[in-house]
Amino acid sequence: MDFWMVLPVAKVKTIFHNVKYILHYFAFSPKITRLLADKQKWIIFVSRKKQPMDFKRFGKEEAPTLLLIPGLGVSYELFLPLIELLKDRFRIIAVQVDGFTLGVQTAFTSIDDQAAQLIAYVKEQWGGKLDCAYGLSLGGKILSRVLERDEITIDHAILDAAPLLPLPRWLVGPLRYYQCANVWTCYHWTGFWKWVFHSHYFDALLDECKKVYPYGGGRAVLDGYKSVYTNKLESIHGADIHYWHGTLEAFAANPQAKHLKQICPDAQIEVFPKMNHGQLLIDHPQEVARRILALMND
Repeated sequence: MDFWMVLPVAKVKTIFHNVKYILHYFAFSPKITRLLADKQKWIIFVSRKKQPMDFKRFGKEEAPTLLLIPGLGVSYELFLPLIELLKDRFRIIAVQVDGFTLGVQTAFTSIDDQAAQLIAYVKEQWGGKLDCAYGLSLGGKILSRVLERDEITIDHAILDAAPLLPLPRWLVGPLRYYQCANVWTCYHWTGFWKWVFHSHYFDALLDECKKVYPYGGGRAVLDGYKSVYTNKLESIHGADIHYWHGTLEAFAANPQAKHLKQICPDAQIEVFPKMNHGQLLIDHPQEVARRILALMND
């Protein structure tokens, strides 16, 4: 969506910096793409055009197809170590979720829209069939919606710590602003947090946040969490569905796993000791690769 903001020259000199501050403060961070000036007025053009979902492809074209969907606040590059391990065995499609892209301004829309774009792409490119799909956190939420819609076939699906249940309505607003503040500090205080944590796991997450935040900003974080926190998985379809989570995130993950078992008794829940949110993928990509290959060989 595009719009024009027309400001008289006399006022621009006193409020221009305030406008930029307000845009940033309210997490409204589309790129200011054009600034025109003449003797009568300044025109600031702000672009928020909807970009089509971007897909990165790796591996062998004739191999089984593996879809990878990253979480909120990180890019597809979080999967690069895993891709390196599996590129000789799979045709790999890594998703750039809208709002968390690299090198281009995008806006997060909704879980349902992200799922719809994925479904359309798989239908067009692969005849509506995937051999395996892995979604991390928000990516798992999107994947669960794809499975709920049941418009394409996925032989094996892995939901890694996917949030499947909504939060109480009164908690949605405060918590998404709290999460946005967390992501904001990750972007602005990366060096400080690395000094505090000294952990590959946290360093990887901080680096990802640093990469993607400029292209979607706080608005993408707020909209992403709002969609995550207000959508409930009502049903799910798939021959082989797995839910992964670590023991260090069990408080949040256990209710999700329980709900999944209620609507899909055949789903398999796998818990990893001493692992935090997404840590298995980040710190142990070899184990993730091994498990994906094992699924394909069953």
